[in-house]
Amino acid sequence: MSDSDITLLLDQWGRGDLSALDRLAPLVYPQLHSIAASYLRRERKGQFLQATGLLNELFLKYQTRREARFESRAHF
Repeated sequence: MSDSDITLLLDQWGRGDLSALDRLAPLVYPQLHSIAASYLRRERKGQFLQATGLLNELFLKYQTRREARFESRAHF
């Protein structure tokens, strides 16, 4: 899928199509995981939070939203 496909899915999700999040998640998960892991590596030693757990919490939170408003893909 292209960047425009991701933008389209974000738009559909923003208009209340919850199935769009199901199609969007596998497309953006690898990049979001990489970003989260990068940030968490900079945290103090001994931290138990991991990138996978953080992203799972994010997607669980988003699944309960009826609408999602993002100004752009970067905002997401």
